[in-house]
Amino acid sequence: MTSKNILIAMTLLFLLLLMVFAVREQAVKGASVVEISNEWAGSAHADSKSLAFTDWDETDPPSVPVRCAMCHSYYGFIDYLGEDGSEVGKVDKEAKIGSVLFCNTCHNPSTPTYNTVVFPSGDKVTDLGLEATCMTCHHGRESTVGINKVSAGKPEDTPIEKQSFINPHYFPAAATQAGATVQGAYQYDGQTYVGRFEHTKTMNTCANCHNPHSLEIDPKTCSPCHSNVVDEEDLRDIRQAKVDYDGDGDLKEGIAFELDTSTTLLHQAIRDYAANVLGTPIAYKADQHPYFFVDANNDGSIDEEEAKTRYAKWSPRLLRAAYNYQFMQKEPGGFVHNPKYLLQVMYDSLKDISAVVPVNMGNLVRP
Repeated sequence: MTSKNILIAMTLLFLLLLMVFAVREQAVKGASVVEISNEWAGSAHADSKSLAFTDWDETDPPSVPVRCAMCHSYYGFIDYLGEDGSEVGKVDKEAKIGSVLFCNTCHNPSTPTYNTVVFPSGDKVTDLGLEATCMTCHHGRESTVGINKVSAGKPEDTPIEKQSFINPHYFPAAATQAGATVQGAYQYDGQTYVGRFEHTKTMNTCANCHNPHSLEIDPKTCSPCHSNVVDEEDLRDIRQAKVDYDGDGDLKEGIAFELDTSTTLLHQAIRDYAANVLGTPIAYKADQHPYFFVDANNDGSIDEEEAKTRYAKWSPRLLRAAYNYQFMQKEPGGFVHNPKYLLQVMYDSLKDISAVVPVNMGNLVRP
């Protein structure tokens, strides 16, 4: 056996031992190896038929692009960590198709010391534990910085030439939790925003709330502090705030419902602005990229024919508001991850667009 083969064999043995120890650690905590494997197999990270892992199967050649590979391919994440011998912190090449996020995506020699995450804004969160691997792929793809880059110096209410919608991407939970620290949602000039939401000292990482293998939340972890929580549906009823942020007089509803009020108002404000200021009606379609389309009959919904015409009149003001609206739509757990940050962001989005179209903000309160 050559020295190269010996090195490869030793590396594979090390990876195998590392995974065994990781599984054993979980087993000590009460889960068996079989249970852990089953939990992972039923999770979104293991769904080999999901668009998240198959979207590039029919491309020519079939491969996962560099900008997507880090989070949508085992090979891409290993490339990012430098586990394939490449530069650390960078995806060097397109990734092979046909993978999901296998065990050694997270359990490998690099992750125990991987503790700094760089967000799309360029801001960093340091001194992290194993949650760094989660945060790397759940920090979104855009930020305040990206929006400002394309809109700086442009007239507020004039469409930017050849500008398309800027998408924050999906499940940006880490960006929400980090708040102002990383500018994941659009943050308006002159306003201050809350930073990272720690929740509690014992519940401040991804794996404190989410099973790291099944990704599910066990309501029992919430119920000691939130006595109303019996099952997952009860999470939206959690409320700690003593301020009526949506001004409806209900101080018993969950904070999630206060965020819903702002989101609904912003959707209507976006539609009013597009139709009355830019002269082209707009509507949102949650399950079809690029999400905003020309609403030819201005009825607030997008039919099959309308979905063929993407919206293209993106003024700086509309781009900011639509970005934050999409951020809310793709962050279903935001009311847990950092509710005050999102309430601030939504309030400021409404305030900004109300400068040119009527917005009934009623008794909305900004945290």
